Order: sequence, then structure tokens, then C-alpha cells
Amino acid sequence: MKTAIVVGRPGRKVRLSKIDPDDTAGVTKEEALERGVELGGTLDELQETFYAEHRRSILIIFQAIDTGGKDGSIKNLCRGFNPAGVRIASFKTPTQIEVGHDFLWRVHKATPAKGMIGIWNRSHYEDVLIVRVHKLVKKKVWKARYEQINNFEKILTDNGTTILKFMLHISEDEQMRRLQARIENPKKQWKFSPADLRERSLWDDYQKAYEDAINCCSTKHAPWHVVPANHKWARNLAVIQTVLETLKKLKPRYPTLLFDPKTVTVQ
Repeated sequence: MKTAIVVGRPGRKVRLSKIDPDDTAGVTKEEALERGVELGGTLDELQETFYAEHRRSILIIFQAIDTGGKDGSIKNLCRGFNPAGVRIASFKTPTQIEVGHDFLWRVHKATPAKGMIGIWNRSHYEDVLIVRVHKLVKKKVWKARYEQINNFEKILTDNGTTILKFMLHISEDEQMRRLQARIENPKKQWKFSPADLRERSLWDDYQKAYEDAINCCSTKHAPWHVVPANHKWARNLAVIQTVLETLKKLKPRYPTLLFDPKTVTVQ
């Protein structure tokens, strides 16, 4: 089933203003929900095999503006996974210890081991996004990080990690609706902060920062996937389908047994 994902390519500029966050590739909500359930079963089987194989790893990165849907995407993706084979990390404001190291230190130690799928809610890209928008370091510092990020991701892929990077793309109007919904829903008010409104006022700056991060760091070994995300059901289908296609290409296999099960009797 077709999705509306835009994949970044080296040398090809992505313009977020040209990507419709309402795009569903012609798929209806009913079709997306039905297809998502079907794919979920296959995805779970492949993840189990990948975990048992224990040869390679997968790193899935979610980035988005506030209310973009990172939590919801992760929750939906992990719905049927074997939790033993998944590690989720959320990267918030750096601690004093983390600030005392280079900007990649805290993420490098969270990279997935063999057989594991690592899922990151935010990532090292915060250091060319919020750090840039709020001018926390000089331009020459954050600008140099694009190449450093590309080199870091190349090290990971050269050592058996497949990287999937999702930028969940919503509109400014959709963000307004979601923020208002958080304020009005007692069960979601805890997710709202007045600081969200200050961040919202920097919308254009964030859009430019995201565009540059995508265009500078979409490589052959780790391209960006821009997911139209105004419709949560379309977003979820696009993500799960992309992860499933990636696992299929890896063709995981159960490990070769070091014994003949026919000779074993359990008493």
C-alpha cells in the first residue's frame, strides 16, 4: 500500500512547505487501520527472528515539532513487539554530566546492541535544532555538527546498524488544535507547558532548522523520511510499513543450532 512519505536524498533539497501534512496517499482511515493490523503481525514475527538472529541492530529515530506525534508513533509501532528486543530512549534537556561531554556522548551509549531495535524519542538532532533556534551555541559550532552527525551515523551503519530517521510533519494549524486539545483534556493537561507556546512562536525558525538538518544529513546510509502526520492513522501506517519493509530487506534468520534437537529428550 502506497504512503505519502518523502525520502531525503543526497543532493536533492527537501522543502517542508511543499509537503502536504494532510497527504494520505489516497488511503482512507478504515483502510489504514485494517492494513496496520495486518502488517503488525508480520512485523512482530520478523522482530522476533531479528532478535534471535543476534547479528545486527536497527536504530529508529523520531523527530518532530511539539505535538508532532512522537509518543503516539512509538506506542503504535511497539504494540506487539517482544519488549526483550526493544530499547526506547527519550532525550530531554541534557544533564550537567551530559553537558560536560561532546554532544554525541549521551546518544552513542544508547545505541542498540546486536539483535536489538533501538527507538529514540528525539535524538542527537536536537543539537542542530533547538540548540540552533535558541542560539545556545555559535553558528560555526552547530553548523559543523552536520558532518559530525553524518560521520557518527556512518560508523554505526558500518558496524551493522540500520538507521531509520522519521521526521513527523504536521501543520501549524494542526499543532494549534493539538495544543488546545491538551489544555481542554484533564488527562492530557500534564503534557502541556506554557513553554510550548513560546516554542510555537518560533515555528518558522524550527521549520528552517528541520529543513537544513534533513538536507544536510540525508545520506545513502541513513536517509530522512518525512512523514505527513496531520492524520495519526496515516502516520502510523507509514511508519509501520517502512519499518516492516526494512526488516524484510534484512532477511533475518534464526541462528544455526549447535545441537541436534532430535537427540534431546526432556524428562
